[in-house]
Amino acid sequence: MVRPPLPAGGAPAGELPDEELVERVRAGDPDAFDALVRRHMERAFRIAWRLLGHREDAEDLVQESFLAVLEKIHTFQRGRAFTPWFHRIVVNRGINARESRAVRRTEAVPESVAAAGPSPVRHVEQVEARDRVAEALRVLPDRQRTIVQLFELEGYSGAEIGEMLDISAGTVRWHLHEARRALREMLAPLERKDER
Repeated sequence: MVRPPLPAGGAPAGELPDEELVERVRAGDPDAFDALVRRHMERAFRIAWRLLGHREDAEDLVQESFLAVLEKIHTFQRGRAFTPWFHRIVVNRGINARESRAVRRTEAVPESVAAAGPSPVRHVEQVEARDRVAEALRVLPDRQRTIVQLFELEGYSGAEIGEMLDISAGTVRWHLHEARRALREMLAPLERKDER
């Protein structure tokens, strides 16, 4: 397949805007696809990891999402931003993966185990608190958990999340409000324990 010519000045694919890279991918340019992957890999992995909580599952999700981009690139609408379209693919596939299979759960060995740090009692309390927060998040409905993770942990705006999930920013705010209320109720005993 004939590759489209480089733009004036011969800029490498990695310096081109997403919209131009998408057009070059449509024309069969593998370097343009590589540039899109390099540009969006890290953020996609962070989203996938937040959704699935396991490194290997997140890596698989990102790989599957990029393959979906390659398969669906012809459906991408000209004039739209690539990032929200791609992140929507990652989020939707992540939600489906979370619903359809049991995700392996492992705990990382804390770096503080061999180093001087908080007392063992304080460490246990911190681990218990982290586990309680993680469990409270797991109890939330999928959509609310996803919205909390994207908003609070990844820093996406309500409008960006709405575009990814194909819902209005107002609906995102409502889900965020409901999730926060539920989390406060579930974690209230933990807060009372800390006050003692």
